[in-house]
Amino acid sequence: MTGPRLTPLVSGLPATVPFVGPETQERANGRPFLARIGANESVFGPSPRVIEAMAAAAPEAWMYGDPEAYDLRAALARFHGVPMEAIVAGEGIDGLLGYLVRLLVAEGDAVVTSDGAYPTFNYHVAGFGGVLHKVPYSGDSEDPDALVAKAAETGAKLIYFANPDNPMGSCHDAGTVTRMIAAVPDGCLLALDEAYGDTAPGGTLPPLDPEDRRVIRLRTFSKAYGLAGMRVGYAVGHPDLIAAFNRVRNHFGLGRVAQAAALAALADQGYLTDTVARIAASRERITTIAKGLGLAPLPSATNFVTIDCGGTGDRARALIAELGKRGIFVRMPFTPPQDRCIRISCGTETDLDRLEAVLPEALASLR
Repeated sequence: MTGPRLTPLVSGLPATVPFVGPETQERANGRPFLARIGANESVFGPSPRVIEAMAAAAPEAWMYGDPEAYDLRAALARFHGVPMEAIVAGEGIDGLLGYLVRLLVAEGDAVVTSDGAYPTFNYHVAGFGGVLHKVPYSGDSEDPDALVAKAAETGAKLIYFANPDNPMGSCHDAGTVTRMIAAVPDGCLLALDEAYGDTAPGGTLPPLDPEDRRVIRLRTFSKAYGLAGMRVGYAVGHPDLIAAFNRVRNHFGLGRVAQAAALAALADQGYLTDTVARIAASRERITTIAKGLGLAPLPSATNFVTIDCGGTGDRARALIAELGKRGIFVRMPFTPPQDRCIRISCGTETDLDRLEAVLPEALASLR
């Protein structure tokens, strides 16, 4: 009897995942981390109103969520001043990227991204047989001009660009992004990942324009809103493109509790403002800790700080391992030359007290 017959495409894919979760590492280590400051989650958590809304929705968890996410999309439409038909909600930006790639990318189709940018996008492209064309970072920032030029050169159907950027934390201003959108070649779409838009300085995000067929904007409740465990994201784009998602998406992917949580989070903008201030204070303290130890923190528009450790990726990987031994979970960029850095997510005062106590020990162990 034969086993399952994987497609030739899937049979040829590496048996890897974009990220190894902290839970996997805790099981391997036989102990929990003392500070979970590596996955860019919001340790400050969701609004108390959100927790109340989730509790109120819990008894109805026996029902599927609204497959149209009507109330959430209507609230987002009012919030952003765009038509409901321009919004699709899904299982975080990761889920929406998977649907977007499925819509646009067939085997052999060219796709453009930055070498070292968010690896989950690459994972989706590989899973549908697309061919990735990568451009290097310019310094420690993504290079909009190079991305557009590579798309024109390769006839790419899709460009991925995150602003603010993960894993480096850098950002481009709205004018630069607007010029990039205007330069997108005919027949190509820009996937503009704005997961960290809530923590970016004013003037980073261009106005939303759902009539523009050249771009789709992706946002999330996972970061500043503190709902990473609920997996709620959304995209804003031309209504024709948004309607196409209905052909491939999981219509019951967003549960009732998740939708209730996102609605309550959107309604409590005061809590979001407070959280963004706490994130900024945490970034400042991480920066101070790093500078005090002779490291070079990079400017950040996100809820993490990327720190140049000097030397090579081997030094950064060794430092990650030493921090892990001491109960601190952090991550790092994967691709040279950015892999000379580590990336520390914003944490509570207790988290950062622990970091401040053990980082000198971890660095000393490398000498």
